[in-house]
Amino acid sequence: MAASRSSQRNQLLAFLFATIVVALALYLFDRFFGVRMEQGPHTNVAKIPAVILWALLAYLGVRLLNAALFDFAFRVRRGYEAPTLVRNIFTLVAFTVLFVLIFKWFYSEVNLGALFTTSAIFGVIIGLALQDTLGNFFSGISLHADRPFQVGDVIVVGQQKHTGVVEGITWRAIKIRTFQNHIVLVSNSNAAKEAIEVCPRENLNARLVFFSTLYTDSPAKTIHVAREAVRDADNVSPKITPIVRIRDLGDSSIDWEIKYWLEDYAKYNDTDALVRQRVWYALRRSGLTFAFPTRTLHLERKVTTRPITLEEQIADRLSAVDVFSPLSTEELRQLATATVGHVFAPGETLIRAGDEGSSMFVVHNGRVEVQVAENGRPRTVAVLTEGNFFGEMGLFTGEPRTASVVATEETEVLEIGHAAMKQILETNPDLAESISWTIAERKASLAAGSKQAAQASIEESAGLLSSIKRFFGLR
Repeated sequence: MAASRSSQRNQLLAFLFATIVVALALYLFDRFFGVRMEQGPHTNVAKIPAVILWALLAYLGVRLLNAALFDFAFRVRRGYEAPTLVRNIFTLVAFTVLFVLIFKWFYSEVNLGALFTTSAIFGVIIGLALQDTLGNFFSGISLHADRPFQVGDVIVVGQQKHTGVVEGITWRAIKIRTFQNHIVLVSNSNAAKEAIEVCPRENLNARLVFFSTLYTDSPAKTIHVAREAVRDADNVSPKITPIVRIRDLGDSSIDWEIKYWLEDYAKYNDTDALVRQRVWYALRRSGLTFAFPTRTLHLERKVTTRPITLEEQIADRLSAVDVFSPLSTEELRQLATATVGHVFAPGETLIRAGDEGSSMFVVHNGRVEVQVAENGRPRTVAVLTEGNFFGEMGLFTGEPRTASVVATEETEVLEIGHAAMKQILETNPDLAESISWTIAERKASLAAGSKQAAQASIEESAGLLSSIKRFFGLR
């Protein structure tokens, strides 16, 4: 920046010095030859040096005025440098007008109108010959007037997909330096006809990077891991948090896209590569797997140690639930076989207050919040973790849900339905009384404390037992 200002200052001093020299030469010429030129026999020829000196002085004056307007006033008012094409047009028009005035002053007897009329045919010929050049010229004027992009912006031009950083805009073409360090010149007339994608230099431009994971991997965990891996990468703007979202559910994989914003878009190739590298390492550390074409072979062989089945794991979880404590081992196994597992993402609602329900849930993994409405807004009244249960009144009596339950993290729950419980109660009707007592005791304990639990349980149990028998059709 300092070198550029020093160069402009040197150029201005050089123009000032040249203007003084030309003005002095013009003064001396008029002093010594002005009178003789008017009285001599070759007056028109003698006026040529004077016309040249005046034209040179006009040119230097126009250049000085150009520098004053566009290097100082335009920069102060607009905050950026004036386009080169605009400056050149100003210089050309101003000098042409001054030269015509000077010529008319010295050669007043010459009819310029007749001269231009006579040369009209030559103008048509030249115009046809310079059709492409003039097209580029006026297209360049249009580009400078609209200012769709500036020097330093990254652009993509036309169907050829010329991509690179704009280095200059002349009267003929746009100069682009590609990311292979090649120079591409796109003519202004062609650029005016094509679609131009602009990534402004002072703007936060976004990029998309894609990857895929296996269906067995947790989406919530993938989102968190990928986002944290990208947000600290070089050239990724910290002003906007990267977005990781599911792009598609493919045939054999979950397809993802990462959207992030760049501080310098001209370095997007390097940043894309860095993001892919960061994601690979982050997913590998977290035990997540990239999807790729695979073939699965199932081999059967005898093992000495019998593995624990899924039904046994569920039965073990249900055995720790107070409501099912009266059930025998066989009844727990039977209930576990009919139990269905569900996985909920963070923020998903498992049940809503007021909804009809005929099942209960046990938290197998994760955590949920129990919420009730208060002044039109949800209020959390309890947090349930692994082994806790909810919705038991819906299972045993069919009552509507009294509260909403929302997952605060990725949560797996076990759902025990009405049909599975009815089959067990029909086989062993005496269980209804034991279950009603357990539920009533639990409700009274939570409501009033351990000292009053016994009396509340007796009063509550009778009503629950009749509700349970009526809901399951027991005698």
